[in-house]
Amino acid sequence: MPANSRQLIADSQNMTKANELREMSDEQLALTVEEAADKLFRLRIQSQTEKLDSPSEIRRNRRLIARCKTLQTQREKAAAAK
Repeated sequence: MPANSRQLIADSQNMTKANELREMSDEQLALTVEEAADKLFRLRIQSQTEKLDSPSEIRRNRRLIARCKTLQTQREKAAAAK
């Protein structure tokens, strides 16, 4: 499979995830951030003490936290504008 096809598949999966996040309530988003931050902490500790099975999990969790916080900020700004 060419690299472009793989990238398109990965992008479409990320889009689905972003759409799923947009459909979540504010409480669900906050809970997702909390869980992802906890998992990220554990992964970082594990990466220092032993070998990780999947080092890309750290990046995935960082990006999930960023997506959630971005949505939270957008919602806050939209609420303040009303």
